[in-house]
Order: sequence, then C-alpha cells, then structure tokens
Amino acid sequence: MTTGLFVFLTLAIIAITAAAGLILSRNTVYSALFLIINFLAVAVLYLIMGAPFIALAQITIYAGAIMVLFLFVIMLLGAEKPKEIEQMKWQRPLAFVLGGAILVEGVYALLTRVSITVTTNPASEILADPKTLGISLYTKYSLPFEIASVILLVAAIGAVVLTRMPKKDKGQ
Repeated sequence: MTTGLFVFLTLAIIAITAAAGLILSRNTVYSALFLIINFLAVAVLYLIMGAPFIALAQITIYAGAIMVLFLFVIMLLGAEKPKEIEQMKWQRPLAFVLGGAILVEGVYALLTRVSITVTTNPASEILADPKTLGISLYTKYSLPFEIASVILLVAAIGAVVLTRMPKKDKGQ
C-alpha cells in the first residue's frame, strides 16, 4: 500500500465517521462540530488532489465563517432537546433495510474491483489559479452564485422566523 493510498483512506474514514457522527448525534452543537471535522477532512482531500485554493477556501469559508454562523444560530435559537414525537412504526425497519442495502452495495463495489489504483489528476486550469477561478465564477457563473447566496439568506431568515416565540399581550 502506497503512502498516498494510506493517506486517502485515512481521510476518507475520518470524513465518513464525522458524517455519521453528524447524523447520529442528538446534540446540535456536537453535530456542528462533527461537520467542522468533515469539512477539514474534505479540505485535505482537495489539497491532495492538487487544488490548494479550493482547500483553503473550504477551510476559511466553510469550516470558519459558515460554521461560526451555524453555531451562532444554534445558540440563538436554543439547543435544548426537542419534544419527543411519536414515530411511525414502519420508519425504523425501513431505515435498517435501506441502510443494509447501501452497505451491501458498498461491500459489493469494493470486492468486485480488480485492482485498487489511486491516480491523482492534476487540477484543471480553472481550479488551480485563484485569478482564473474568480474570473470564471463572476462572469460565467455569476447568476448561480447570486442565486445560492439569496437562498442561503432566505433560509437563515426563515429559520429565525419559524422559531420566533409569539409576543404575549401586556394588557391581558
């Protein structure tokens, strides 16, 4: 096993474990911290693939700014445990069946591979240089970039509006 393959597999295991911790954690703050670990593992994978700008943007934007915003919203809205709701009896068995099917597919895909070779392709010209990436982002992809920013803003405002407590009348 080469060093590159070992590093890739280690980072993949860390990213998958952090994603599982994110989903399975009942505490929202812990879920956000697992998401930070996942972002960092993905950033190192980008670095290995030869895209240093994307890796640093992943760390500074996602693991830095966005996660600080998430933690701020979690603390603002309250991280108390939600009320227990009655689950439908068919959900848990269905989840186990679907999870088992995905696990079987993953094991089958790993076992049927003839050889494991890891090749790293050099990053494309657009992703390697920050200047060309910026020009491409703000010319060719400016509309999707703006749409994504508006959707994120609306989602943040919607979360605050949905969790706002109604004001009680002072006169009554």
